Amino acid sequence: MERRLLPPLSTISGFEAAARRLSHRAAAEELNLTHPAISHQIKNLEEHLGVKLFNRDGRNVVLSDEGKLFYPYVLEALEQLALGVATVKKAVEHAPLRVQTYVTLSIRWLARQLPAFHDEHPTVNVQLDTYASKWEFDEESSDVGIVYCDTTPSDRYHWEPIFDSRVYAVCSPALLEKYDGKITPEDLLNLPLLSVETEVDYWKRWFESANVTPGVITPYMVVDTKAVALEMAINNEGVALVNGPFIDDDLRMGRLVKPCEHETTFSGSWGIICRKEDKDKPDIKHFFDWMLKITSQM
Repeated sequence: MERRLLPPLSTISGFEAAARRLSHRAAAEELNLTHPAISHQIKNLEEHLGVKLFNRDGRNVVLSDEGKLFYPYVLEALEQLALGVATVKKAVEHAPLRVQTYVTLSIRWLARQLPAFHDEHPTVNVQLDTYASKWEFDEESSDVGIVYCDTTPSDRYHWEPIFDSRVYAVCSPALLEKYDGKITPEDLLNLPLLSVETEVDYWKRWFESANVTPGVITPYMVVDTKAVALEMAINNEGVALVNGPFIDDDLRMGRLVKPCEHETTFSGSWGIICRKEDKDKPDIKHFFDWMLKITSQM
């Protein structure tokens, strides 16, 4: 196809409407244009083609032989264009809602909540993009993020906090039984401490918040994700720190317990984030509203 042969596309809709209605005035009304504007479009199209597309029949207009020849091609082209638009819009409407999450939050909390979201919004297809240590919102590959921020994000983003960073220690009931039940924060220095490589200072900060001077802390094991640390804690391997809603079910079911009552909060919070210009998109708004609803009930 030689695109240089194509007429100005702005003239096509005017010709199609005038040919279908056999009236420039009716075509102008349909397209919300003035009568002279439609006449000008058709004149430009005729000049481009080098033929007359309409003839006068008294006060009416009729298609010329060339107009009759051209009209089916115009109609088919517009129908194909309409099909293309509908296909693209359908693809956008059914595109997944890409949600960036921390892997432990996804495994131990969010994945358990999503069936309820799907029940409320069955047309929204959620795709979880999980990361072991990526806290910053990746707006290039995600529509929404559930991330931990030490400070309020840039004004470029729409951000809603959902959890405070409540930090406390957990271990298995079996491990706690070895130490005759509840113990003090200072006693934890004698237990195997599990640490996450992206949270190397968390134990020091936690002990200091309990007025314990820990000295040099050498963890029993350093792992790459909170999920691994929590599984090790469940399997009697040591004591882990939690800073989110990761283990509500584990505490309720008795798989994990708090060896001592001390807890603290670190600066920052968990929140839900998206680009500011995207916040009113239906799928994103549904997800934000649902997330704020369920976290307000916790």
